[in-house]
Amino acid sequence: MPADEYNKKLAETLKGMDEFKQPEWSFFVKSGTSKKRPPQDSDFWHKRAASILRQAYVRKIVGVNRLKTRYGSKKNRGFKPEKFRKSSGKIIRTILQQAEAAGLLEKTTDGKRYGRKLTKNGIELMEGVK
Repeated sequence: MPADEYNKKLAETLKGMDEFKQPEWSFFVKSGTSKKRPPQDSDFWHKRAASILRQAYVRKIVGVNRLKTRYGSKKNRGFKPEKFRKSSGKIIRTILQQAEAAGLLEKTTDGKRYGRKLTKNGIELMEGVK
């Protein structure tokens, strides 16, 4: 299944979970320093959460810094050349904490890699989306 279709279906599933509530502050913050305005999409929070969970499924272990780089973009600096900027860490960190509270992710230290990985419940949820 293509990633965009999968993320939309997973976002619909996450809307039904009580742990994935969009915080009040998220309506007023930008998703990164390269953006001019906060996200206008009403489902932004659940779509980003679905995308983060999919990244955890594909990459096995994810961390906030890697995800900040993944969701970053180029900043328009006027006449100067564009420059890459990472995205907001607070949004990513909060979604990871919500997923931990829901029992979908857990912290791990596999050798040199620190971060979060999917639990059995998380893997079942990811594979159950159709």
